[in-house]
Amino acid sequence: MLNRANEATDMLKEHIENDAVIRIISHNDADGISAAAVVANALAEENVQFHTTIVPRLKQDMVNQLRSEKYDLFIFSDMGSQFIGDFNTYKHDVIVADHHQVNDTEAESNVVHINPHLFEIDGSKDLSGAGSAYLAIRNLNKKHLAYYALVGAFGDMQGQEGFTGVNKMILDDAIESGNLEIHEDLKIVSKTTEPIFKSLAYTFSPPLPGISGDFDGAREFLERMNLSYGIKFTDMEDEEKDLLKEALVSINPDIFGNCYTVVKEAPMLRDLEEYSYILDACGKNKKQGLGLSIALGEKDQALDAALKLQRQYRDQIVKGLEWVKKEGAQQLNTIQYLYSEDKVLKSVMGTIASIGLSVELLDNSKPVLGLSRLHKDVKISGRTTREMVSKGVNLGKALQDSSNNFGGTGGGHDIAAGAMIPYESMDNFLHIMDEMVEYQLNSD
Repeated sequence: MLNRANEATDMLKEHIENDAVIRIISHNDADGISAAAVVANALAEENVQFHTTIVPRLKQDMVNQLRSEKYDLFIFSDMGSQFIGDFNTYKHDVIVADHHQVNDTEAESNVVHINPHLFEIDGSKDLSGAGSAYLAIRNLNKKHLAYYALVGAFGDMQGQEGFTGVNKMILDDAIESGNLEIHEDLKIVSKTTEPIFKSLAYTFSPPLPGISGDFDGAREFLERMNLSYGIKFTDMEDEEKDLLKEALVSINPDIFGNCYTVVKEAPMLRDLEEYSYILDACGKNKKQGLGLSIALGEKDQALDAALKLQRQYRDQIVKGLEWVKKEGAQQLNTIQYLYSEDKVLKSVMGTIASIGLSVELLDNSKPVLGLSRLHKDVKISGRTTREMVSKGVNLGKALQDSSNNFGGTGGGHDIAAGAMIPYESMDNFLHIMDEMVEYQLNSD
């Protein structure tokens, strides 16, 4: 895989030497924004001009439209593996740095395709899209940018239990460069900016059942220990922190462990996982440009705006989890689904599907689909657990095959994937999806 990455670096070097303007297209989630940031920061350091577009998904019409743009090199990060056949017919050079599941199309000489699945490496836990993008620029002497790849990995739920596979190599690069330090601490969010009850309620990973996503639950938990819930974690006395740590560890031992700190970053961005949440909030609120500008070094006003978005986004998740608690999911034989036309709920459907599983509001023995209607289409976010994957579930494959039946598109990872289908096909789609997951479970 590193040889493939070196091919991408050689292609990139050639275009840098020719003073080319380079086109970057990336995904709009935390991993995709981090992937764009890795490449854009590397190019900026080399004084290369580039033009970046960040999109929610790569569609056929965009792939066709890009074909006629006058750039010598296109870099697709955290997306593109499904379109290798199209890129083979481009007159330009193309680098695809992705980690989603691949099809059987071989890349032609104008395309360098970096994807862990091509090398039997798990793209859902051992390498993110930002990680693939980092590998493409790593040999330009860019190990100091490795931490962006780890921000992307956190955004894709890959670093929460420690970094494995290629991510571990990237972690070593980040430490070696002097940019990253590891220490043990409580993994609760917003320790310096929010009252402790909100910090706890906003902590979704690791999950704290009865506390995550539940302001009242968090207040009651603190009151039972006679701890003030209105002060910030950083303002608590040491013995109060110890008391809190002990109580949280008894709920979920994973809440205390390795925290990764970028020493030179602004205080709000020092924690890698926190950084990924801020980028995620920008992407989810269609302000991906704001997220990218922060990752390219703009702070102050940009960061204030992003933190405001993050708080708003977290409050939407809390509202969404309250709705899940009240309504529950609709149950089919082997899957369950959430559906709402509420504007706020639609914007966080994939997130509440994921958190709903981890905080045990949903049945974790069934994959969950979060469905939200967008005019004539339905957007689907699928989530399941590692245990269900080990039993044979592959959501990326099931969503791709099911959506194809209705002229839709879908794909992703075995554990998390997405699709888009016509609204009128929703009931039939759910029926076929249920059968496909049943088939996967029975044929393993």
